[in-house]
Amino acid sequence: MNDFQPQPDLVVLSHLRWAWVWQRPQHLVSRFAQQRIRSGARTWFVEEPIAADVPQPEIRYEQRDGVTRIWLEVTGKNDPTGSISFTDPRAACYPALLAELLGQLGGRPAPDLWLYTPMAYDIAKCLDGGRLIYDVMDDLSSFKHAPEGLRLRQRQLLSAADVVFTGGRSLYRATLNQRQHAVHLFPSGVESQHYAASRSLRTPHSRKVAGYVGVVDERVDLELIAGLARELPDWTVRIVGPVTKIDEDSLPQAANIEYLGMVAYPELPRIMAGFDVALMPFALNEATRSISPTKTLEYLAAGLPVVSTRVPDVVTDYADVVHLADDGAEFAAACREVLTHPVAERDRRVRPIQARQEWDYIASAMTKLVDTYAGTTAGYRADQVEVSV
Repeated sequence: MNDFQPQPDLVVLSHLRWAWVWQRPQHLVSRFAQQRIRSGARTWFVEEPIAADVPQPEIRYEQRDGVTRIWLEVTGKNDPTGSISFTDPRAACYPALLAELLGQLGGRPAPDLWLYTPMAYDIAKCLDGGRLIYDVMDDLSSFKHAPEGLRLRQRQLLSAADVVFTGGRSLYRATLNQRQHAVHLFPSGVESQHYAASRSLRTPHSRKVAGYVGVVDERVDLELIAGLARELPDWTVRIVGPVTKIDEDSLPQAANIEYLGMVAYPELPRIMAGFDVALMPFALNEATRSISPTKTLEYLAAGLPVVSTRVPDVVTDYADVVHLADDGAEFAAACREVLTHPVAERDRRVRPIQARQEWDYIASAMTKLVDTYAGTTAGYRADQVEVSV
């Protein structure tokens, strides 16, 4: 593909906020934006509505990280961190206001539409878009407080999309049960160079630290964390990330458990430099059945040994480089054991996995695949591009 050929604008509709935890959408969309800037195309990141102190719905936007972030404020109790479904009656004007704003800001006609949530499908249908892409990063219907109508829109979106990507093997298999054509597996990746800085930043410290970085919600096994802290009284258990969808009063408390809250993406290498062992203490429930944690490769790129519960995709993809355990006692024993494992040997086993899962590679491969679609599934030529995952 000629990197400088004219490209359409890209409108991304997401359930996640751009300025929140830096995850799959931010990694990919920031790279797509850089690809499009070369040909004068724009990238728009459209978020769910939020309640604010406004007398009537007002659409807002700002330039951030090479994208134009857009959101709708609707009348309600001010909550800048919360979200309202795209389908909320208060947001009925969102499609019209969005289309008007894109026109005012010089948006190109027939943009590519890239969805991260089926709840945005109604808006996508109202936009005069070109290709429709669905990146299935999570099984949102299994999450706590999943919005009404999500499963129906999921089926509709999977039927209508020109191309579908999935962020893990379990999601890929589940998606194939609903759609057999133009579905492509792209497990989440890593920006290795970013996290490699942790190695040079690491310094000796008096207490060993077992750390977790990520969202703290129903997917995290709080009982396991409490048990781990009890089993490792001479260690610090450090939890880094925002708490959402669960009561903060339910978080285990102990003298050796620390909660640092959300930390910006540029700061994560420094945070991980303070860990001795990285944790993935996921509960095994409906919400984790199909996850493929982005943090796995991030931890490994930071030079950390990783201890995880037996999340299916972790077992399938990383059993050779991640230590698997089931409860607090096993996690504690694993934390002590992995400190004896040679770093060089772990790096040797991780290297080929990282090479094919760099975000730059993934974004480029996805773009090549999208460019083989003419706007309908009939326009796809599978022999026009080679992609390995």
